[in-house]
Amino acid sequence: MAQLPAGNVPLIKSLLQWLRPTPRPINDALWEHACRRAAWLDGLDDERRARLRVLATRFLHEKTITPIGELQLQAGDGVLLAAGRPGAGLVVAAEAVAVGARCEAASPLEDTQAPQRLKTRLAMSQRIRDFAVRELKLPDNPSYRRYADLQRRAVVWNVVAAPAYSITLKQSCFPITGCVGYRGYFDEAQARAEAARLAAQGYESSTYPVPAYSTLGWMNWAGGDPLLNTFINYPEGELARLIFHELAHQVLYAKDDTMFNESFATAVERLGGARWLATHGSEAAREEYAQYNARRNQFRALTHATRKRLEQIYEQTRGDEREALKQKAMREFREQYAQLRASWPGDAVRYRAYDQWVAQANNSSFGAQAAYDELVPGFEALFAREGGDFARFYEAARRLAEMPKYQRHQVLKEIGSA
Repeated sequence: MAQLPAGNVPLIKSLLQWLRPTPRPINDALWEHACRRAAWLDGLDDERRARLRVLATRFLHEKTITPIGELQLQAGDGVLLAAGRPGAGLVVAAEAVAVGARCEAASPLEDTQAPQRLKTRLAMSQRIRDFAVRELKLPDNPSYRRYADLQRRAVVWNVVAAPAYSITLKQSCFPITGCVGYRGYFDEAQARAEAARLAAQGYESSTYPVPAYSTLGWMNWAGGDPLLNTFINYPEGELARLIFHELAHQVLYAKDDTMFNESFATAVERLGGARWLATHGSEAAREEYAQYNARRNQFRALTHATRKRLEQIYEQTRGDEREALKQKAMREFREQYAQLRASWPGDAVRYRAYDQWVAQANNSSFGAQAAYDELVPGFEALFAREGGDFARFYEAARRLAEMPKYQRHQVLKEIGSA
């Protein structure tokens, strides 16, 4: 191919523009229609909405949106999808971000009408947030610097499903986030309807509320992930752990590997939470956390043992024997929980979440729990191997993320069992 003269800049620019034409602007009517359909778009200020429009325009110019099966896209659907393009579930998260943006000008910390309890919790959250940056080397960005009251008990409701004789979760795949073992719904009724649909197909399914989320840093330009009413009143140790967990997702995210991602974030939350309480927590907070965590560890040990038992049954047996052994394992799991539960002191209302989980437990429940726990021992051992240095730990975890999925899992399991 002949080369253009190096000094002929205008000609080169013209050729590049001809080869890469300017994206066609989104029609004003279609953009306004999309804004009316998505409340979170309406919540953005003019500058942020204009920036999102530019990004959506570029996305539509570079990508093709093809409906699946008999799904039909109406006028404006492509614009709406492009505006929420970071990945399925992030559109829901962005709506919460927008609510937070509306609260930004009137922070409860400065609002004389805000309840004192809320002000106290928000002040604590900012000490935790500063600690995350300073001591845990977590991202210093707008996330968890603002507060939003969603007027609901959960951000989203997740649906998980697994086959009758496996705890491996059914995967849902999206363009940016890759494949994950759950689907999130802003509407609880829709989530439960999806769970029922999957159950009708032969899956064991479950639905659970999610108090917080991470947009993986995608929404920092819009103000970041906000503090929410769904978790701001958690006990001090749990609030710290949750913030550390969600920020950890902004440090590392391996596409198509829910177990790796959640186990990494869980390891960061445990290590960070322990460090926060040891250096900044009050004596009362440490005692409260110790009691809460002891019960959680007891429950986790019981569910882990049952999960491994079920895995062995599914791998080694077939037919009627497999079903009989499965039912026996589940029956004994509930009996053992009842014994454990009887040993816990205090008001029974405090343990309703455990009671409900056990009553509804199935393969999908155990599969979802495995995603958060299975590789944690490996990550904790890796942290110790890196001298307890968070920056070095993150780099080591990133190197693992570059490996094939099976290989990185195997390495973590070997490290954790050494």
